[in-house]
Amino acid sequence: MIRVFRVGDITKNLVKVVILIIGIILFTRFFNGIRKIDWKNLLENRLNSLNNKTFTEVLDENLDEPVINKDENNIISEELDFIKSAFLNDPIIASKKFVETEKNENDENVGENLTTEVISEHNKEDTYNAQYSNVLIKNDTGFELTEEMLTPNIEFDKTNVVIYHTHTSESYTPTEENQYEANGNFRTLDTEHNVVRVGEELKSRLESKNINVIHDATFHDYPEYNGSYDRALVTAKSILESNSCDLVIDLHRDALGDSTYAPSVMIGDEKAAQIMFVMGTNGGGLNHPNWNNNLKIAIKIQQKANELYPGLCKPIILKKYRYNQHVAKGACIIEVGATGNTLEECLVSMKYLAEVIANV
Repeated sequence: MIRVFRVGDITKNLVKVVILIIGIILFTRFFNGIRKIDWKNLLENRLNSLNNKTFTEVLDENLDEPVINKDENNIISEELDFIKSAFLNDPIIASKKFVETEKNENDENVGENLTTEVISEHNKEDTYNAQYSNVLIKNDTGFELTEEMLTPNIEFDKTNVVIYHTHTSESYTPTEENQYEANGNFRTLDTEHNVVRVGEELKSRLESKNINVIHDATFHDYPEYNGSYDRALVTAKSILESNSCDLVIDLHRDALGDSTYAPSVMIGDEKAAQIMFVMGTNGGGLNHPNWNNNLKIAIKIQQKANELYPGLCKPIILKKYRYNQHVAKGACIIEVGATGNTLEECLVSMKYLAEVIANV
């Protein structure tokens, strides 16, 4: 049998084989080259090159690329020109820098001169028996507070902040947006809906202001409530063994067990839960020689809060109990809202508390 070969077919097949071989060679070289590229270093260099450049400056650099700039009919070039012109019409956006920081929603609404008004409904009248400047104090101890004891002539390092929760399961009045499974009276193990969520919000807000935060979500009041402070002390000491920190916040909510008490304040057009410092002493007999320093720091923070957002803070309560506040120079309890407040109101409070701490 005689098989007929056409020259044209042979040529086409040879071309296909040659193209296939070339493709394999190029493909192999390409991936060998990729393996030699230090992608981490390449990415870091690119991020450094973007740092502190405006959006429009980066667009200009890309528009100068030959592939984009040479062809006047290039669709990519036309689109980039359109985007650039749109951004140039907004001087605020045009001047934005490429920086590695995250912004929380509504961060712009934290400045001074916001109108504030305490909401009387579902609130209690503030009681106090001592005062320093614009800071009110309810002294429930046997100590006589002198002006020297109250003067906040003290410095503290806020570079690092610790947040933990003695009563970790404390929660708030549920809303349509924030329902949860209760594990007690206004308590839940759902950390998205108890004081852990509030602590996480404060952490996020402080970190956006370049303050390092350690937030511990260990449950100390479950499965057993009694002994919560003993267990929380172990946690606090463990954290501080390897972390130098002045400001240690034991974050709670007020303990009233119904929805009739909801201390709140309007800040601008936002409703925020009021916060309250509860400060310990050695009045109960436990060793706490530096309690006055803790009080001075609390007064210093509340002075700034009353300056920026009058009504955000209720009077400081000074108690004879220690509350584990002997562990650090600036250890304190901060109660955020009460059982009648909503989680949403407490999250708003953390935005303003973070602004206060950052500006002390």
